[in-house]
Amino acid sequence: MEERQTVHTQKRRRSPAGWVKILAAALLTLLLSTGAWCLLLGPDGLTMVQVFLLARFAFVEEDADLGGAVDAGLDAFVDALGDRWSYYLDRESYQSTTQRRANSYVGVGVTIDYSREEGLLVQSVVKDGPADRAGVVPGDVVTAVDGLSIAGDARQEGSGRIKGEPGTQVVLTLLGEDGSTRDVTCTRASLHHPSASGKLLEGEIGYVQLSNFYSGSADSFRGEVDALLDQGARSLIVDVRGNPGGYVSELEQILDYLLPEGPVFTSKPRWGWQSVYQSDGNCLGLPMAVLADRNSYSAAELLAAQLRESAGAPIAGEVTSGKGYSQITFPLLNGGGVGLSTAAYCTGSGRSLIGEGLTPDAELSLTEGAAMGGPEDNQLQAAIGLLRS
Repeated sequence: MEERQTVHTQKRRRSPAGWVKILAAALLTLLLSTGAWCLLLGPDGLTMVQVFLLARFAFVEEDADLGGAVDAGLDAFVDALGDRWSYYLDRESYQSTTQRRANSYVGVGVTIDYSREEGLLVQSVVKDGPADRAGVVPGDVVTAVDGLSIAGDARQEGSGRIKGEPGTQVVLTLLGEDGSTRDVTCTRASLHHPSASGKLLEGEIGYVQLSNFYSGSADSFRGEVDALLDQGARSLIVDVRGNPGGYVSELEQILDYLLPEGPVFTSKPRWGWQSVYQSDGNCLGLPMAVLADRNSYSAAELLAAQLRESAGAPIAGEVTSGKGYSQITFPLLNGGGVGLSTAAYCTGSGRSLIGEGLTPDAELSLTEGAAMGGPEDNQLQAAIGLLRS
């Protein structure tokens, strides 16, 4: 048999302050539902504001993390738009993204990739930077940061662990190309990251690796190419592997520098007229080839496509990402930002890369463990072969 439990209840009265909050939320909700706000936001937009006001004034937990809830909500909202290229950035992410796009950052001065299971492969080292002064060289693999392994899946966290505040130290455990291991201590510093680096290869071939299209990249690229011309370069390989893209204005300047007169970029915004950007008659006038891979995005694959289209430049590497929308990053009142696709773009002739990318003339993957631009870079050797054919 079951025993019935007797429950005594006591009627509780809501405090005056509680009623004020509820009434304030109701009043604000009413105000938002009328007038110009209704026309501007519509029912869906007003509903989002309404939920925030209710959480702000009526939710029982007065110390609820509304900022975190807003971050999560905005991230989900942008994701639900169904556009893989649009994004939401919280305050910290927006600040770091803005810094990165200025081609300045706090770190030790290395460019890395994730191709090695043991850790992060060092592709290049900034001259006179903290890593260079500590003895880090291209081909080293960072296997641990401050004693914590970054092998396997932990590689995705490695870059964040290396970064930190200026003047602080970080210990990197390195696996050398000869199989030896060593620890080096680097003092983090604010660094300017040049977008382009170049060298003269055998056969008077100039090789320029372009890491992004952010601020100053066009000047950096032109400076490297001009230096190679002074060294006697008679042909050029442009490497945009792993390049995430960047600003349209930087892309236009590079295309204008490299290509003869003609259309080189087409933009189709949601609002306004289609724009076709033209290159002038001054151009580099050298035989060219391009290196690209599946991580060549946006301006990087557009550059490769346009060099092929306007100058017949062959491409070696992997099929590119297939991006075809450009974004504007809008700053938000909470200190974050939202990047929204606002225009479709195409090559000068009107070809879109959406969903298909570029298929290389010589399609092959980088040899495992090979450093880009190094002696074992089989994709680079394929590009050299295309130039000579």
